[in-house]
Amino acid sequence: MFESPVVIGSVGVALLLLAFFLTLFKFMRQDSKAYALMNVLGGGLSAYASFLISFMPFVILEATWMLVALAGLVKMIMKENGE
Repeated sequence: MFESPVVIGSVGVALLLLAFFLTLFKFMRQDSKAYALMNVLGGGLSAYASFLISFMPFVILEATWMLVALAGLVKMIMKENGE
């Protein structure tokens, strides 16, 4: 019924939009691990879905989004562990 890229991309975009909504309306902090993780997963899923349909501009956009969020998440974890 639904094609894989559509489902994967929809879940990814839903995570990104949910993170945006939750921070915009102060339900979640932008410096939280949950926010970073939602962006890592959302960006990764969106990048993968874009790759599956060979739409390279969005692969680059979403992969960059994921990597920046991942760097932020790693930084938070390292700071938490005193590194």
